[in-house]
Amino acid sequence: MHSVGLRLFGARIGGLAAAVAAAMLASTASASGSSNPIVIDDSQLQALTATTGGAQPLATEKTITHFFGTSANPNDGVTYGWNMAGVDPSTNSSATIQVDVTPINVNIDGLTFKGSDVLAATLASPQFATNDYGSTPFATAAGSFPNAPLKVRGPGGALSQGDAGNALQLEDATMRAQFNKTGGSGYHLRLNPVVQPTLTLDVPNGVGTLLKSGRGVIFASVSIDWWGSRIQNLMQSADPTHLPLYLTNNILLHIGPNPLNCCVIGFHGAGEVIGHGLGSVNGNGNQAVQTFSWASWVQPGIYSRANGGTDWALQDIHAVSHEISEWADDPFVNNNVQPWKTPTAPQYGCTGLLETGDPVVAIGFAMGTNTFQQGPLPNGTHSADGFYHPEDEALLPWFMRTAPNLVSEPTQSASANVGRYTLMGDLNPFSGFRAPATGC
Repeated sequence: MHSVGLRLFGARIGGLAAAVAAAMLASTASASGSSNPIVIDDSQLQALTATTGGAQPLATEKTITHFFGTSANPNDGVTYGWNMAGVDPSTNSSATIQVDVTPINVNIDGLTFKGSDVLAATLASPQFATNDYGSTPFATAAGSFPNAPLKVRGPGGALSQGDAGNALQLEDATMRAQFNKTGGSGYHLRLNPVVQPTLTLDVPNGVGTLLKSGRGVIFASVSIDWWGSRIQNLMQSADPTHLPLYLTNNILLHIGPNPLNCCVIGFHGAGEVIGHGLGSVNGNGNQAVQTFSWASWVQPGIYSRANGGTDWALQDIHAVSHEISEWADDPFVNNNVQPWKTPTAPQYGCTGLLETGDPVVAIGFAMGTNTFQQGPLPNGTHSADGFYHPEDEALLPWFMRTAPNLVSEPTQSASANVGRYTLMGDLNPFSGFRAPATGC
């Protein structure tokens, strides 16, 4: 995206699906045309991020509940400031932020992709429903990384062991683990979803097209510039004390004129950074600062291979969980850190952003019960497994090179660094997340 301050999320796709049967499309798109989707090879799908900023305390009440903190990085000797959603964990108090969930139905090239179709499944997911994060039945394993199959389904185990027995939303569990406020702590960041009227967008000719993964799942590839401007327009009427979440179904974005230069499946941002006139994100005068997020439901088989294969966890709410987590840890898109890189997400290159989902794209775990889109893929194989698939999230001490890590919940088994660097802790199979981030 060319607009300064907009965080874009996409990942290497590892498609799974073949010719789309009418029954499979029923919950995803309704046909009203005869266009033939372009079959896109997995290797043609890439990722992009774009954000700028530097954290300052926001002197405004006209935005979400948030707090300001600092962390000293022993690696570069810099003390970094950051803003996060909710209340200071040291107070052991809680905050609830309203999330205005707006489904968007998208008409493109003779098909309709209905965000309203995935609304109920999203509301029932770990993002908003409560679950016990003490353990998980499955988690990402490395596979033959960096070769296929990679980021496959592996065994689960203890997850956030300190919160075993507690009923929590996903972001609440993530923040509690990040600041070691598990167990009986009164610290919470809760999200209250309030459904808004469904909107409909018609994608004009030349702005988007239909694509079909190597396994046959049909999805839309829409221009990121056009889509970003639509979200910008929708934000004009948003409440800055709420988080607007614009929800779509199998709407992916391409960069530039080539629809095969794909795919972005979510982004988040803040304030006038994209020019909607709500005021500076520095908040120097109590002006309104709007945060926002867009994420698409990802049908099983676009990314995830059959039977727990490559990119097993990149389905259903993976993009939603990615963007909500990044919004919570960097709501105003201005938290800078020492630049980092990781071989698990080379598409992001060397970046100095506190973006908790980027390092761990396609790494996740099973949680909750998912009854939506659990049937066979168009080619007869199965990618869904009855669970939701939240993404793992990198925690603040990973970015701040904190070792030993006395900030976050301890790892499941005793370690020299004490605290975990991602929500999954020991369940994250990559050594780069058992220690602080490395530089570029």
